[in-house]
Parts: sequence; structure tokens; C-alpha cells
Amino acid sequence: MKPRRALATFAVGFLLLDAVLLGYAGAELKRPSLVIGAALCVLLAGLVVVGWRRYRRVLVELDAARRAIRAEAESIRALLESHHLRN
Repeated sequence: MKPRRALATFAVGFLLLDAVLLGYAGAELKRPSLVIGAALCVLLAGLVVVGWRRYRRVLVELDAARRAIRAEAESIRALLESHHLRN
């Protein structure tokens, strides 16, 4: 598992564990503030997942752009070489 993915997985797991424990404590102790904290942890875990997916999508787009630039550079090189050989 790559370090960045491991960090995101750890963050989601930690937030979900916090949510479960806060939710349980809030229900047992009848403290709505703990239940609200649990809901916030679930929300934050969802935001980490959404952010990770967006990050991966951006990386794929950057990779495609790099390949396109590399192909364009190769075609320019080939054009310059063919022009140089004619003269």
C-alpha cells in the first residue's frame, strides 16, 4: 500500500472509530453533544474519501496531459530532424 493511500485509509478508519465510540458514549450517557461529535466524525470521514477520489482523478488527468506533451515533443523532434536532413 502506498504511503498516501495508507494515510487516507488510516484517517478514515480513525474517524469512523471515533464516530462509533462517541456515538456509543453519547447514547449511553444521554449526551447529545457526543452524538453530534460522532456525526461530525462520520461527515469528516466522508470528506476524506471524496477528497481522495478527487486527488486520484487529478493525478490521472495530469498523467494524460504529460503523455500528450511528450507525444507532441516527439513529433516536433521528428519534424525538425526530417527538415534538417533535407537541407
